[in-house]
Amino acid sequence: MPHSTSLAQRDHAVLWHPYTQMQTAPLPIPIVRGEGSWLIAEDGTRYLDAIASWWVNLHGHSHPAIAARVSEQLRTLEHVLFAGFTHPAAVELAEQLLALLPANQARVFYSDNGSTAVEVALKMVLQYFHNQGQPERRTFICFQNSYHGDTFGAMAVSARGAFTEPFWPLLFDVVFLDVPVPGQEAVTLAQLDALLLRPDVAGFIFEPLVLGTAGMVMYEPGILSEMLRRCHQAGVLGIADEVMTGFGRTGPLFASELLTEQPDIMCFSKGLTGGTLAMGLTTCAAPIYEAFLSHDKMRALFHGHSYTANPVACAAALASLELTRAEECTQQRQRIEAAHAAFRQEVEGQPGIRAVRHRGTILAVEYDPGEGTSYFSRLRDAFYQLAIDSHVVLRPLGNVVYLLPPYCTSNAELELLYAVLRRMRELVLNFAPASTLPEYLHD
Repeated sequence: MPHSTSLAQRDHAVLWHPYTQMQTAPLPIPIVRGEGSWLIAEDGTRYLDAIASWWVNLHGHSHPAIAARVSEQLRTLEHVLFAGFTHPAAVELAEQLLALLPANQARVFYSDNGSTAVEVALKMVLQYFHNQGQPERRTFICFQNSYHGDTFGAMAVSARGAFTEPFWPLLFDVVFLDVPVPGQEAVTLAQLDALLLRPDVAGFIFEPLVLGTAGMVMYEPGILSEMLRRCHQAGVLGIADEVMTGFGRTGPLFASELLTEQPDIMCFSKGLTGGTLAMGLTTCAAPIYEAFLSHDKMRALFHGHSYTANPVACAAALASLELTRAEECTQQRQRIEAAHAAFRQEVEGQPGIRAVRHRGTILAVEYDPGEGTSYFSRLRDAFYQLAIDSHVVLRPLGNVVYLLPPYCTSNAELELLYAVLRRMRELVLNFAPASTLPEYLHD
């Protein structure tokens, strides 16, 4: 039976959306179909998905190879509890991933999203030291402006900011380092050396090479390798949060491939299933796993989820991984990387642009509105609306606008995205500084 109201109106009557002030937000755009790099709305409007739907989609929407693998799995086994049981897809996925990850990674622990993958990693570190008779080691080192998720442990090791302020009293204390962006490496190393003298430090968690929600802030593999080396000398464990950077986003399959010193624990989600189903996993080195082995059941890792290692999600991940490892995907990523590099060369240093950052298929343009960089920049909504009016899906981080497209995005489609970024520069150049705006228009 047809409905008398639109899908967006029905949504507004019953749903609560993430990161959204529901009282003032416009009605959501109702998407009914996906095709390649495009999302098709209820009214037939096509939107180019420039950010892979929050960084999850690798190979395009409704990919037939992933759909076929999921359909086959649904007709075989949809789910089985993962305590005391196992199934082929979970074993196959773990085997294939461990063969691709740094050689020190030895075990896979399944969960269901990026935040829970991080929660598992934090609990592994804390209980590792507890089981080793060092319960005083419970402090984590993190980067300023980092983001690791929205559950409580993940929030605790993320930046303290407006999004987490109501929960500050409930977050455990961590210590923050400056990000070692080019030119600041010595400062960060000095901060790290001072912290590693403390007897309570347990782990160092980081987004390798790219801090996503900080504005795609980038730093180099060499300095991260040196930081990990110093952590290991002090007995501190390293956690690589590859939730965003994994599965080819930074060039190689994993950002950690570019390091000479490897993390002890790694976290994955987002592109893990090619954007098809929710899934997370955490891998660890053998000594960490072995610290939980005992005749004492209380030394086990007591963590799990109802949908741990869901067979359908594992099947989607296996299909996506097969596509990612194919030569065609490597060529797609290299093509996008080259196109981003050419655009960066074109616009870097132009008026209205403060910086352009690029690694792999990730491109970020930091516009200069004559005020500081901020997630709550007055430009954000203007940028967003300009993109939507151009039939492009972008989610600006304040005055930083980034592209992180599906790998199937064509050169012609990339040019549509670059054209929007050029128009954003024109918007910035004509944007009134805050000092000239009426008071009621200030943030």
